[in-house]
Amino acid sequence: MEHNSPNIIRNIIKEDLETGKLDHIVTRFPPEPNGYLHIGHAKAIILNFGVADEFNGKTNLRFDDTNPQKEDIEYVNSIKEDVKWLGYDWDGLFFASDYFDEMYNRAVLLIKKGLAYVDDLSVDEIREYRGTLTEPGKDSPYRNRSVDENLDLFERMRKGAFGNGEKVLRAKIDMSSPNINLRDPIIYRIAHVTHHNTGDKWCIYPMYAFAHPLEDAIEGVTHSICTLEFEDQRPLYDWVVANCEMEGTPHQYEFGRLNLTNTVMSKRKLKQLVDEGFVDGWDDPRMPTISGLRRRGYTPESIRDFCHEIGVSKAYGAVDSQMLDHFIREDLKLKAPRTMGVLKPLKVVITNYPEGQVEMLEAEINPENLEMGTRQIPFSREIYIEQDDFIENPPKKYFRLFPGNEVRLKHAYFIKCEDIIKDENGEVIELHCTYDPETKSGTGFTGRKVKGTLHWVDARSAHPAEFRLYEPLILDEEVDEEEETEKTFLERVNPNSLEILQGFVEPNMKDVKPHDKFQFFRHGYFNADPKHTKNDHLVFNQIVELKSSFKI
Repeated sequence: MEHNSPNIIRNIIKEDLETGKLDHIVTRFPPEPNGYLHIGHAKAIILNFGVADEFNGKTNLRFDDTNPQKEDIEYVNSIKEDVKWLGYDWDGLFFASDYFDEMYNRAVLLIKKGLAYVDDLSVDEIREYRGTLTEPGKDSPYRNRSVDENLDLFERMRKGAFGNGEKVLRAKIDMSSPNINLRDPIIYRIAHVTHHNTGDKWCIYPMYAFAHPLEDAIEGVTHSICTLEFEDQRPLYDWVVANCEMEGTPHQYEFGRLNLTNTVMSKRKLKQLVDEGFVDGWDDPRMPTISGLRRRGYTPESIRDFCHEIGVSKAYGAVDSQMLDHFIREDLKLKAPRTMGVLKPLKVVITNYPEGQVEMLEAEINPENLEMGTRQIPFSREIYIEQDDFIENPPKKYFRLFPGNEVRLKHAYFIKCEDIIKDENGEVIELHCTYDPETKSGTGFTGRKVKGTLHWVDARSAHPAEFRLYEPLILDEEVDEEEETEKTFLERVNPNSLEILQGFVEPNMKDVKPHDKFQFFRHGYFNADPKHTKNDHLVFNQIVELKSSFKI
């Protein structure tokens, strides 16, 4: 599909090339390996790789692994998999930790220029000294240490002479700046932690705001694309590049982050859901992680089309999550085979159908894509229908099955309910119906009309299956994400976000493989769960219902 939605980054790059400001483009996707990527990161991936591809540029995948206390190789591997699955390949694979020696040397340079100092204040004291949006900060008592003392202390920090939190290295900029980010930010801290990439070589690590611009400069990145919450960091970004005397001079550009209704877009909160057992891991199909969307059944095409449609701008605001559902429906409607599955089975005995007889009925695999051919469905005396398709005492305008009413079985015959069998508790457990052999689908029968059509499966040959239905994991409410506590966040977890049902599918589904996708008649699109589907146990995740009121 063509993508003509607004894209401020694309327009900037186009102008830079047309005016001769630049003759090439290098972007990067720089995740921190401290969790799994979510749908918001997908937008950033598609933007960075997409604009580079459009203008014959290059895109690096770079892991900003400057905080080993929260990072893990598991996250590195999952991020690589997600980028590949979305359809992209990187030109260079880098780690911030590849540049730790260079970053250390640049920090030493700042000290020698009188632009950095070792501070003994605690983190809380530094925060207190920093001031507020309306009040300037005040100088640390250690701000005027000599260059030689700072060099000595920083070298001893590197060699492990001090414990965690005892000292930090701060940039010396302006404690009265209206931009709090420029009030002598911390650029190195002590952390006696083994790093996934450098082992125990280092016990001091650069802060993200110091490391990030250096990485971009080292790699020759031309357009450092990030979300709007980093806009106030741009002056610090430029200060670091200039005062560390980097040859490359990348520039930071910001765009509005993706916010979806009924969706958690905080990696910290997603990790909390995983750690506290509210979900079945980072790839739980209810999670907005890329791995969760993949396991649920979303396709990379649908996510790319969704991100292109919402565009790239400076605007804030939440996108209706139903828009993403629209694009998966659009992607699967011509791809997914149609089939029938009964999620809450109710047995039906067709009393006038010959005992022991089985006939094969023909049905299109996808009526919207006839090139997919046809399938054979067995039909016999006993079938299953949905419990919800029968009511003993129906309301007006109820057109499905009830005593004395006639309905069509999809791809089969008309049946009429003649009798009801109940258990000792008065629950309906079986229906006795009759069929009319003249009403077989495809024969052109026009003798009478019925208003209800039911799906079904043959009871004798149907294959057992588990169906997992989903509601939003988080109940959408007007909340300030920054002020929301862990407790109030967990209070918004939807206790009904997962419903597991045991039912049946057509027998030709017995050889389904993980990630096979289908449209179950009347129930929606489903994906064979890759974690739990085995040869003798089919598990289907509902991707999305068939219809929505949402309009593009």
